[in-house]
Amino acid sequence: MATTTSFTYQAVPGFFRHDEEITGPQFRATTLPGLGLINRPYETDTVFDPEGKKTQWERFVHFLEHQNRLGRGKVLHKLVFLIRHGEGHHNVKEAEVGRHAWDSYWSLLDGDEQSTWSDARLTEKGKQQAGALNAFWRGSIENEGIPPPQRYYTSPLARCLETTRITYSGLSVPPDQPFKPIVKERMRERNGEHTCDRRSTRSWIASNYPGYEIENGLTENDEEWKPDWRETEDEIADRVGKLLDDIFSNEDKAILSFTAHSGLIRSLYNVTSHRDVWVSAGAMVPVLIKAEVVK
Repeated sequence: MATTTSFTYQAVPGFFRHDEEITGPQFRATTLPGLGLINRPYETDTVFDPEGKKTQWERFVHFLEHQNRLGRGKVLHKLVFLIRHGEGHHNVKEAEVGRHAWDSYWSLLDGDEQSTWSDARLTEKGKQQAGALNAFWRGSIENEGIPPPQRYYTSPLARCLETTRITYSGLSVPPDQPFKPIVKERMRERNGEHTCDRRSTRSWIASNYPGYEIENGLTENDEEWKPDWRETEDEIADRVGKLLDDIFSNEDKAILSFTAHSGLIRSLYNVTSHRDVWVSAGAMVPVLIKAEVVK
């Protein structure tokens, strides 16, 4: 049976260009070449790369593994590739009508005459954005030595499930680290009122994504979403803290992928004291997270 330990979390700056990108809604982070890893020395270089022949990603991964050995289970470091899902039909409608009209009226409906956005699916553009991430990974694994995730986590909402599938399908990954995403209820978008954030049934997920592992606690019907209640920022931050506690307590891999949503990502940044950088739809950004056991 899985156990959960409480941790404090801190995003560790100084390793990726994303850590210093512009904050606020006027800027949207995109997927950077090489994921923006800064070419810098590490304290482990002297022994690991005395002749200076290793790639910067090889040196970073060795440094990450070294930090986790030093932590002895009390201080953990995990590199998380954060993916914001590709464009969904709800994004298109909000852009058309504006934020106020979306929040006060359109978001409460299941759709209009042109499209449905209840548990919003990806648009063709959204699928293309995920396809671009797949092409990025193919080139990065083969040519740049960026390590693929050792474990994959995704929100249960349809736009994330599909973004994950398109992004990572068909890649060359180690046989002991297969592409078998884990569906986590707590990784979903800010909950309530908006029908785009009301998930489909567990049976639908299992039927459409048979290779995914659905966590035990995810119920058949969506018992979290309510039509007359909207999750507050404090409530989503509490949920994200519990999500991180769950994963950091039970996950032995150090390089992870999270496919999630703009609200979830911004809350994760709040919990880890990362800069409030907004992420574009269909983009992937890296974050190094340090977790310390609460004594």
